[in-house]
Amino acid sequence: MVSFDTKSYSKKLLHLISWSHWFTFFNILAAIALSSYYLFSEAAPTTLFGQVYLITTWVSHIAFLTFMSFVLVLFPLTLILPHTKFIRTSGSIIFTIGLLLLVLDGFIYSRLGYHLNASSSGQIISLLQDIAKDNSLFYTISGSLIIVILGFEFVVSNYAWKHLKQLQKTVFARFVIFALVLSFFFSHVSHIWADANLDYDILRQDTALPLSYPATAKTLLTKYGLFNIEDYIERKNSPLSFSHAIPNYPTIDSGLCPNESAVTAPTNSTFLILTEQQISTTQLNQFIRRASATSLHLTNNIDTGLNDDAWFNLLYSLPSIYQQDILKQSVKPLLFQRIELQALATSLTVISDEFSATGQDDAIEANVAVIEPRWFEGLFSEKTELANVSSLLFAEKLNNKAPGLHIIYFKNSHAIDANKIVKNQSQYQFELFVDALLLAQKQKIDKDIIWISSIGNQSNDTRLNTKPALFIYPQPVKATKDVTFNTSNMDLQPTLMSQWLSCNVSSHSNGSDLPSLNKDRVIANTTDNGIIVFDKDKSVFVDQNGNFQSYSRQFSSPITVNADFPLMIDGVHFIKKFTQQENP
Repeated sequence: MVSFDTKSYSKKLLHLISWSHWFTFFNILAAIALSSYYLFSEAAPTTLFGQVYLITTWVSHIAFLTFMSFVLVLFPLTLILPHTKFIRTSGSIIFTIGLLLLVLDGFIYSRLGYHLNASSSGQIISLLQDIAKDNSLFYTISGSLIIVILGFEFVVSNYAWKHLKQLQKTVFARFVIFALVLSFFFSHVSHIWADANLDYDILRQDTALPLSYPATAKTLLTKYGLFNIEDYIERKNSPLSFSHAIPNYPTIDSGLCPNESAVTAPTNSTFLILTEQQISTTQLNQFIRRASATSLHLTNNIDTGLNDDAWFNLLYSLPSIYQQDILKQSVKPLLFQRIELQALATSLTVISDEFSATGQDDAIEANVAVIEPRWFEGLFSEKTELANVSSLLFAEKLNNKAPGLHIIYFKNSHAIDANKIVKNQSQYQFELFVDALLLAQKQKIDKDIIWISSIGNQSNDTRLNTKPALFIYPQPVKATKDVTFNTSNMDLQPTLMSQWLSCNVSSHSNGSDLPSLNKDRVIANTTDNGIIVFDKDKSVFVDQNGNFQSYSRQFSSPITVNADFPLMIDGVHFIKKFTQQENP
């Protein structure tokens, strides 16, 4: 009796295992067919060797992943519960889920540039929600796809079970398996050679397939055009730059803003209060209490620029990597173009101890070089240099300024007296002026727009930190809102264009209209040494050598983190947004 049961069990188990092998074989063919979508998501390799590698690594890698699904899931399940109906049903469901994940992964990769992963689940879910919202057939197509794949699994399962003896006599599967194994070894040996010789045509394919080779930050940045391919080997110490020409900067007079003649010029002004000192949340809360209009408290505002880079980010609403090429085009920012068309005023007032008699004497004694005018100063029709704000504190003077854009810039003093740095009074001057401006607003019927933020970083140590900012704009009812989404100084231009000058330019910049911002986003910028990326809860710096560094808000210091390539790719997509838009 025991012997008979044992033989019956063994025969039944061997029959199920044989069936599962053929069932897996058919799923390997199906997975290879479905995964061909990945081949069209990337540019084709330029060399014959690269093309052969692409085909061999594609078929062998997908076959390996499918076979591992059998080894890790279906095979153990068969050994534990060798019941025919249960195993056949379970196998169909398991491979249906696997093929659906493959289709979903291919779609995500074509849209976002990376595969399914936990660290970017927020961006993936947001993408699917946006697609479902814009396309009413999304759920119908998704449901139909599930039914088709599940139906395919049941048909294949039934066919393999009923024709198992005939399938075991066939020889074609042996040649297919031999070709897949040969492709597996060829692709791995080829990748080892390419890695040793820095063959970019091979290495750039590292991320094309799910669960494939781990790519490096250098390879990915080159792949997305932030390094020149010809300089791939020598680029270790090269600054970031586009490997292709960027589009021409747009102009307002080319019809960017519709019905320009029908829009009347605003009668109020915009004040930008900028300081090189870091602003605290406590200071901004004090300003909010004095404001007489709607206040957007930007708790996670981002400013990663150094010196003139920060001004370029602010005024052009573009990452720093565009600065050199855009400034060569000699085209003013869209904000200034619109202001000029509507005959509004522009003024830049710089407040610094350097302009006092004492500061100038100290600079002369310290042999400080004369600073040349900065590129952005030429954008303004009026420029004023003051040692303090005493002449600006009168409500009558502030409220009688000509309608237009007025920037009050509190610049740090760099004068040196003997062996100590002269104490900088700009922070006190800054608070004094903001208080006076907000009090003056209470006397105006037509309220002005006010932006208050720091600008630039004194050193690289603060680049990975967020700096709060405040945006105040006229609304019928006073309200205060803490904006917890990631924001940036690059949001200034599209916000002013929309809220003040009745023109939407978000598609031609990297910023967004702040009052209409309703979801989080990844924000990134470039420096001479790498790329900085900000997610909802962390900031990451990727240097030229591919090292990842993050900023810990808990410890207020940089920390080393594991490579987060999906986040880096999101940052690259943000940086390249301007190159992918179509200028009018």
